Amino acid sequence: MNEFASPGGPAVALEAGARRGSRAALSIALLDARNHTLRLLDAFEQVLGPDLYLEARAEAVPPLWTAGHIAWLTEYWIARNPQRALGLRSAPDGVRLASIDPDADAWFDPRLVPREDRWSLALPELGVIKGYLLETLETTLELLEHAAEDDDALFFFRMALFHEDWRCEELLQLAQSAGVPMPVQLPPGAASRPELLLPATRVTLGWSDASFALDVERGHEPVAVPEFEIDAQPVSWAQYVEFIDDGGYDREELWHAEGWQWLQREAAAEGRRGPRFVEQIGVASGAVLQAFFGKPTRMGGSQPVMHSSWWEADAFARWAGRRLPTEAEWEIAALMGARRGFRWGEVREWTAGTLRPFAGYRAEAWSALAELDPQALFGQARVLRGASFATRARMKDPRARSWALPGGDDAFVGFRTCAI
Repeated sequence: MNEFASPGGPAVALEAGARRGSRAALSIALLDARNHTLRLLDAFEQVLGPDLYLEARAEAVPPLWTAGHIAWLTEYWIARNPQRALGLRSAPDGVRLASIDPDADAWFDPRLVPREDRWSLALPELGVIKGYLLETLETTLELLEHAAEDDDALFFFRMALFHEDWRCEELLQLAQSAGVPMPVQLPPGAASRPELLLPATRVTLGWSDASFALDVERGHEPVAVPEFEIDAQPVSWAQYVEFIDDGGYDREELWHAEGWQWLQREAAAEGRRGPRFVEQIGVASGAVLQAFFGKPTRMGGSQPVMHSSWWEADAFARWAGRRLPTEAEWEIAALMGARRGFRWGEVREWTAGTLRPFAGYRAEAWSALAELDPQALFGQARVLRGASFATRARMKDPRARSWALPGGDDAFVGFRTCAI
């Protein structure tokens, strides 16, 4: 079992996980999430020392900043917000009480500390940030105990849980990028199942009935989907090695024009011939060595491809004479195909289209402060569906939506294909 990716016991997953939890379930889950954060920080400290020093990385933020921001966002929208019981109806620019730490805003408010400045920011030592995490948790749980049992009153508590779980997955991504060991196991391989043929149907994209959802997930957009055939599981390493063996990284005709340019830049910089963190590919044997939290690890042929960019996923699909699924197709398959062998949850998965808002989209102020507002990336980023082995169990839902730029490969991302 993955120590850091486990759900923390059956009680934590009560009532549809992070998005619909009752007051009692939220209390247990918030405590579990904070313990998970502290375990991750301890794992970083064992390798990096108490300052958690890492070289600056463009795709990430320092672990100390992430941890402090988790506590800051929770405090800002709950303990410091006199209108917290109003949920989304609370004034985003309303009066805020003072933080328990007078320097918290200067350190952890993203409006005051742009992303590019965080690696050079003079942050407090780990002990101070742990203290801030523990004190804000204590206050949060006390306020939750006296909150009303309705969606408005519980909205920001659900938000805090969702945000912390999301940030912890980012911490694991950073550990993978930096080669920091974590006691996490690879998702096991599984026997391949035949493709699923699903009938024409209609699906309504957008979460209009969830107690909590990201603003980019909210909306109401009916979509008619013709009959389609989709892989029952993500593309495996054994399949991907065949693509490499057939010259997949040398055949320009397989790549989107921008993807080919991306590949040439990557190849010039690091000689890229496979997904990120791959150190060796034995085409004859089918063996793949990929760094896994700093350790070269042999990937099983039946395990899903991991750390692929959208450009690589699209090129593979073209090589196979197939295509990436649309968002609607992926969601339908996850909802309708579970009993027929549709498997997901090992890696987040690329889909075909660019990120755009659903009908009825409205940006919320809390998501901007949580840095979960993708407005600047509409029309550029690609949509990710599903969840990875690093995603907390209560966060996994077939309607969940995330995103990354097409060259993004630091997350635990793979893909599957559909028939043309």
